[in-house]
Amino acid sequence: MDDITHQQVTALSKQGAKLHEAENYAGALKKYQRAWELLPEPKTDLEAATWILTAIGDANFFIRNFQAGKDNLTKAMLCPDAIGNPFIHLRLGQCQFELGNLDKAADQLIRAYMGAGKEIFDDEEPKYFEFLKTRAQAPPNGW
Repeated sequence: MDDITHQQVTALSKQGAKLHEAENYAGALKKYQRAWELLPEPKTDLEAATWILTAIGDANFFIRNFQAGKDNLTKAMLCPDAIGNPFIHLRLGQCQFELGNLDKAADQLIRAYMGAGKEIFDDEEPKYFEFLKTRAQAPPNGW
């Protein structure tokens, strides 16, 4: 990616993050989507694609568009360093849960737990961790 495009993508991503922090998820989504559009092909080969698609999927989650969240986070898994990222697994698992795809939700949520421990669920609705406990064996030291 050339320097100008990189600067534009970074600026749009920062603007999106500020809107996200202000809980303006629809506004954040527009900034993130514009950043995504600027990425050169093949987009999924770029590290920037990982965090942009994750940000898009996260915004989708907060506006309760779980199908779009699942789609974007699944696409993020094709990008560099996404597999094994606890946050991406968490959000993807939550979207799968909300869509009723419980086996897929459990798979992603256990990946999040294995990568980051119980703490990754601390700021999330308790239902996700409670669900995980019904689908996974407790670790030796307990939950």
